[in-house]
Amino acid sequence: MEGTLNKENPEVRLRAFRAIDEPETCELFVEGHTHVLTSIGVTKVTSSKNGWIENPGAFVIVVESLDKKKVYGGARVHVAGGSEPLPIEQATGAMDSQIFKLVWEYSRKGTGELCGLWNSREISGYGIGCIFLIRAAVAISTQIGLESLFALCAPYTIKPCESVGMEREESIGNNGTFYYPKLDLLATTMLLKDVPTLIKAHQDDQDAIFKIRESLNVIRLEELRRKTIKIHYETQIPNLDKWNLESIISNAKLNFMKGQLNENDLNFF
Repeated sequence: MEGTLNKENPEVRLRAFRAIDEPETCELFVEGHTHVLTSIGVTKVTSSKNGWIENPGAFVIVVESLDKKKVYGGARVHVAGGSEPLPIEQATGAMDSQIFKLVWEYSRKGTGELCGLWNSREISGYGIGCIFLIRAAVAISTQIGLESLFALCAPYTIKPCESVGMEREESIGNNGTFYYPKLDLLATTMLLKDVPTLIKAHQDDQDAIFKIRESLNVIRLEELRRKTIKIHYETQIPNLDKWNLESIISNAKLNFMKGQLNENDLNFF
């Protein structure tokens, strides 16, 4: 079957789109992400809920079978000013309200959040979750028009995020950290301040991200720790003629003024 991963010669598609354009693919994303989270005992996570499917400021990246019937992993970029606060605001706002002010400051020039990162066990070990999806999310952020990008990182995603130029944001929480989503798990606030230039990114990651931006739709054989995977990159986001960042930014201030959050809404990247 085309939807079954060939472990000998794995081949997948990495594709980007706006959430509201593909609700059915978003449902596959939610199903896979929820399965991964529940398997590690995490049940209350904003990023795994369905509200973002109707958020005009949510963009999705999926790693899928070539026939599009199976989603092996994914990530999202939420733009501040969409129909809901950023997941990081919902996750940490009850613990430190300064997150709302911080997001608003960066919203003025266009900011967002890399969130909802996951990959299934079926594709683990190929670098999909911690390398290729993170690079792709940073790469597509220039199409969206973002200048900066937040992330709320689990311990194992800190280094990959630092590799693409993210820095620890220590102005909130306990020097940027929160016990989240459970008391025995520590989450770290990260911020990429220069999405277009990536000055602090590691050279290999910077080069890879720039290559994605230069060739949005291309097939590459990627290698990690002696494992290779063929990735069909389709990172040119469709329907961007309907995307208006300025209107989203204008709505970001309203989100900041409202300052609404639900302590039961949680997100973990």
